[in-house]
Amino acid sequence: MRFRSVFRASLANIKTTRSRCFRHSYSQLQPQSNRPSFGIAFDIDGVILRGRTPIGGSPQALRRLYRDDGTLKIPFLFLTNGGGVPESKRASELSELLGIQISRRQVLQGHSPFKEVVNGYENELIVAVGKGEPAAVMSEYGFKKVLSMDEYASCFKDIDPLSHYKTWRIKQTYDENSSKELLPRYDVYSDRVKAAFVVSDPIDWGRDIQVLCDILRFGGLPGRDKGHQPPIYFASDDLEYQAAFPTERLGMGAFRIALEGIFNSVSSSPLKYTSFGKPNPFVFKNAEVILTQLVSDIFHSQDNMDGGTGHEFSTLYMIGDNPKVDINGAMKAGRPWFSILTRTGVFRGKDNDTQFPADLSWFTEIIRLKWFAFGCCCR
Repeated sequence: MRFRSVFRASLANIKTTRSRCFRHSYSQLQPQSNRPSFGIAFDIDGVILRGRTPIGGSPQALRRLYRDDGTLKIPFLFLTNGGGVPESKRASELSELLGIQISRRQVLQGHSPFKEVVNGYENELIVAVGKGEPAAVMSEYGFKKVLSMDEYASCFKDIDPLSHYKTWRIKQTYDENSSKELLPRYDVYSDRVKAAFVVSDPIDWGRDIQVLCDILRFGGLPGRDKGHQPPIYFASDDLEYQAAFPTERLGMGAFRIALEGIFNSVSSSPLKYTSFGKPNPFVFKNAEVILTQLVSDIFHSQDNMDGGTGHEFSTLYMIGDNPKVDINGAMKAGRPWFSILTRTGVFRGKDNDTQFPADLSWFTEIIRLKWFAFGCCCR
């Protein structure tokens, strides 16, 4: 088979120090105990899926990480900057698309770190921006006073001067058949927005930039006197990502650039913001914690016998298609992370990326690999 010959030739030609370390780490994938010495983090878009279609034989490859009875054998998770729905719902979607059982803990989305700041805004009014179910995501994290951008903007007449020209219809969370005046769930006319969270890629950039500028310039009360800028958080900062279209699509990073450019032009102070998602090292540290917990789940009975001592990985593999995000993030996180760059998504080069070189980069179709990295443990 053509792939196998290319694969063998590539292995024979690996001469770099990184590749020697890579082979060395694989030689230790069969520890004395049954515990795996490594874990895996997969990007989704451009690696496992293109749109809603699996790339190559990704479902078959992922099944190798499970035992015959369907239980997890090798700890792995999905580390994506995408989102817009609760992790539980995304896990169900992935399970259906890939034909394997994925738990919510195996899905880390761009907005997953938002739960770490809930204590600062638990009972404060916040606005959640983006496609999907941004308000539901934030409510599941523990935020008690959340309005989606759709609902918040609808409370202010003429806040979007172009709304009458838009042909699409915004789904409202209130009863549209009521003849009474529509009232917001919270007093948005006196209660200041304490923070804005861009949970997923916004749909209506024009409206969302306008309303966010109003919130940020006027201290959380659009149309009032200018005030201190409330915090704004972005789930990720991807400029581009691989979707179903043949070439990359603009991501949340592009929206952030647009918002920042406009805000800085109309405000006397530059925009202050916080971005999460890859390549933030915090995301990789959190992934390591989750992978460790998955090992504890897999070997629960043994943990009880040995006193529940922790598990340390010799290697954690980040498999992604975006050098600026996936590979850069693994580089920033440092050991034990080892980066693998695929050519199934954003990256299309013949060799490695020059700005953010991966530890390994020659997978033309990652799914056909038969996952030699875990072949020792997955047969």
